[in-house]
Amino acid sequence: MFKIAVLASGSGSNLQAIIDNINNGKLNCKIEMVIGSKEDIYALERGKSCGIETYVVSRKEHGDKTCDEILKLTKGKVDLIVLAGYLSILNGEILKVFKDKIINIHPSLIPSFCGPKMYGIKVHEAVIKSGVKYTGCTVHFVNEEVDGGAIILQEVVPVYFEDNAEDVQKRVLEFEHILLPKAIDLISKGKIDIVNGRVKIV
Repeated sequence: MFKIAVLASGSGSNLQAIIDNINNGKLNCKIEMVIGSKEDIYALERGKSCGIETYVVSRKEHGDKTCDEILKLTKGKVDLIVLAGYLSILNGEILKVFKDKIINIHPSLIPSFCGPKMYGIKVHEAVIKSGVKYTGCTVHFVNEEVDGGAIILQEVVPVYFEDNAEDVQKRVLEFEHILLPKAIDLISKGKIDIVNGRVKIV
């Protein structure tokens, strides 16, 4: 069985999308653990309600050792780490141990509206301010560069003149819930190759 760890920092709606896809048989994997970046986030409740092991690894408690603590929990126990609305940056040894085995969902079409300090509603505020007619979401591998890993899947989402940032966020999130489980499915089935920094779906 393909095993994953899901890291989250908020409500966990992307986690729920993964759980739902497992339950309806579209995704053949097991969520081995949910790791939250702080106490009292709803993602942890979602995990607990499904009988999934949950942990809290906060920067407030662990500081520079946060990623090492996550590595201790995951090493040898999971095949893939999934960042599902996880707002901390991973660095250090975990990126080597889990090279090409960590994915993230970002709420824009990378390389637009991404990088340091571009997360959550800030992304959609920047989208509105820019006047672009389309945005979207991207599932990508995680490496040393923030939002710089190889792109796995993207989905385009329209932006309307009347939209505010929350409207765009809500519309993009619907596609995130489709794209993230799809990417996990492709990886679990061995259908992803990385060739010269680009993803080929085989």
